[in-house]
Amino acid sequence: MSSSDIFIGETIGTAVLILLGGGVCAAVTLKRSKALNAGWLAITFGWGFAVLTGAYIAKPSGAHLNPAVTIGLAIDGGTKWSDVPLYIGSQMLGAMIGATLVWITYYGQFQAHLTDPELVATLNPKEGMVDQTATPQAGPVLGIFSTGPEIRNVVQNLATEIIGTAVLVLAILTQGLTEGLAVSGTGVLMTAFVVVGIGLSLGGPTGYAINPARDLGPRIVHALLPLPNKGGSDWSYAWIPVVGPLAGAALAAGIHKLAF
Repeated sequence: MSSSDIFIGETIGTAVLILLGGGVCAAVTLKRSKALNAGWLAITFGWGFAVLTGAYIAKPSGAHLNPAVTIGLAIDGGTKWSDVPLYIGSQMLGAMIGATLVWITYYGQFQAHLTDPELVATLNPKEGMVDQTATPQAGPVLGIFSTGPEIRNVVQNLATEIIGTAVLVLAILTQGLTEGLAVSGTGVLMTAFVVVGIGLSLGGPTGYAINPARDLGPRIVHALLPLPNKGGSDWSYAWIPVVGPLAGAALAAGIHKLAF
């Protein structure tokens, strides 16, 4: 596998993953969207289909689409450590491109939502920010770009991300997919259903990042975009959906080496 295969596959595949995954979050969140209030089932299945589509597109690179998957495969011996920086850099770039495409696609809805009088009424006139007591450091559309906890408890939030990612990476490793996700149609489909299952069963506490690039890349885009009344990007929480998934991947790889 060449460096160009990795770069092109991971960048485009991750961009599509975030475009479709972030897109479903935008669809159910933003005013003037036809899918407004479609609910958690739409989000979980939307992310499952996002994984499915991104993995098929990224077949030339092995379709990791996730730094946690890359680290898990590297620990398990399925990916060269020398390729890890290129994988993760491409995934981050793709995630930022995907988040930007979500903004472009829903530009009118973002404008309508963030300038709605009901939302504007909650703003702090001195700071122009959303009421910090209602959403600590997190703006009203941040959930479209990245994850956040329903209850802020560092230990619980970190443990949730570790557990969810360990399930994902262990499911991938036990398929024998040493080159990542896109090895067979059944493997990709199974992984997509695992992501749906994690969302339905384990996603409630934190919104299940289970992928550092999926959270950090779009969070950076949220901070950079010229969104009116967007509020903060919740940087105090940002380390949890990075450290938790990486730790979960290492845990899964360790279990796989010992037990399988």
